[in-house]
Amino acid sequence: MKTNGLYNAAHGLEKQGFRTPAAVYYNLTEAELYEEAIDRREAQLSAHGALVAKTGVHTGRSAKDKFIVKDGVVDEHIWWDNNKAIMPEHFERLYEDFMSQAQGMELFVQDLHAGADKDHQLKVRVVTENAWHSLFIRNLLIRPEREELASFVPEMTIIDLPSFEADPERHGCRSGTVIAVDLTRMIVLIGGTSYAGEIKKSVFTALNYILPTKGVMPMHCSANEGPDGDVAVFFGLSGTGKTTLSADPSRTLIGDDEHGWSENGVFNFEGGCYAKTIRLSREAEPEIYATTERFGTVLENVVLDDNKMPDFHDASLTENTRCAYPLHFIPNASATGTGGQPKNIIMLTADAFGVMPPIAKLTPAQAMYHFLSGYTAKVAGTEKGVTEPEATFSTCFGAPFMPRHPSEYGNLLRDLIAEHGVDCWLVNTGWTGGAYGVGNRMPIKATRTLLKAALSGELNSAEFRTDPNFGFAVPVAVNGVDSAILDPRSTWADPEAYDRQAEKLAGMFTTNFEKFAAHVDADVMNAAPRYLQAAE
Repeated sequence: MKTNGLYNAAHGLEKQGFRTPAAVYYNLTEAELYEEAIDRREAQLSAHGALVAKTGVHTGRSAKDKFIVKDGVVDEHIWWDNNKAIMPEHFERLYEDFMSQAQGMELFVQDLHAGADKDHQLKVRVVTENAWHSLFIRNLLIRPEREELASFVPEMTIIDLPSFEADPERHGCRSGTVIAVDLTRMIVLIGGTSYAGEIKKSVFTALNYILPTKGVMPMHCSANEGPDGDVAVFFGLSGTGKTTLSADPSRTLIGDDEHGWSENGVFNFEGGCYAKTIRLSREAEPEIYATTERFGTVLENVVLDDNKMPDFHDASLTENTRCAYPLHFIPNASATGTGGQPKNIIMLTADAFGVMPPIAKLTPAQAMYHFLSGYTAKVAGTEKGVTEPEATFSTCFGAPFMPRHPSEYGNLLRDLIAEHGVDCWLVNTGWTGGAYGVGNRMPIKATRTLLKAALSGELNSAEFRTDPNFGFAVPVAVNGVDSAILDPRSTWADPEAYDRQAEKLAGMFTTNFEKFAAHVDADVMNAAPRYLQAAE
């Protein structure tokens, strides 16, 4: 077996069952991976030196092809209503067939850390068929110091072979694409898809399983820190603004997507960012835009013009175009990936109905209600088959990545909010003046102004009204924001049409929350929309 690169010779791939690959490249650097990716015609260079790759037919997550091994060990801890099972014998066949597929291949290995809090860190080995995938995950996770690699012992292994095609009958899966997660042995097998996001979300799934047993809250969120040390956490699904809104030049960025909340404070799971680039502009998001012009950044499914310049308005490949870059490419990024205990929690939603106000203050009970509800709109391209925004409820703002029952995460969050006296806000980055197709997307300038007022404490002294539909507190006026936008009903040409939409949305909340009724206290149930209370 030909090997190249720095690694722990006592823990090579042969320890994990690999047989006679043609070559194994361990922990190659950015420049080395560029050379390999271009030599293999996996990717090309943009005019400014970013590496540009296409993922083929899969331009988003294949959520229906993800499975967890039901092995008798993890079974009682898994929320099977949300997660699909694969039997151990099917996983064993899949693993053996992955090993056979890898014979004669040139493979790329990255040994990385997940979790900036060293008390709760997970050592992850990622084995990929493609060099650009190796660079992607090197950007996204935390890179150990070079001298640490000689003693690195992986605690989790992800094997990504896009050329592998699963056999549903033999492997117990749904199609030729498969993401199979063994949470007992901490092994993930990804086949039949080149979408790099599957790798990073497999790490998130594992941490979501491991950390609650340690009293640590795993969160699908971004986080930043003000100059006075005040930490803000931004919950939200893809497309709601987690990355955009946390990249604030006046605050230190802790991370843009996945974090833990431990006894030590908030910590980033990752060492990089995976930002959406569709319609990205230098004016609106200068920090993120600048990363797309850096050597080391991976542009995913971004179209280049004849001069090799990215066209961020071209969605011909997908709406889910992305850039992956190390966190230090953001000028104000945290060097440690850690922060103190949060002072504010922001729950982001892209309300496709145009009913939600741009900002509302939540009581602790309302915060748990909306956290468990996880209302937003799926954004086109984020998942295969989603071609336009549609209303959805994704509990904990990350149901696809939650192996445990939502009540476990909800109870952890409730306890931490109470312990640290955190202020909670609901922010709508979706539609105003009408539902999707009629109204307009919430102006980002207004959202930023409202967030600044919330995080600075200015909003705490504002006059509030009680929303007649959801019961939360909405500011009546905020400096620098058109007061009309604070009352969504007033932005509709037909107020009665707004009322019908509000009633419809409230009913959707009510129906969705029925599955949590047995798991929450009465005060959380009383935080339900008021249309429900009127009906009762």
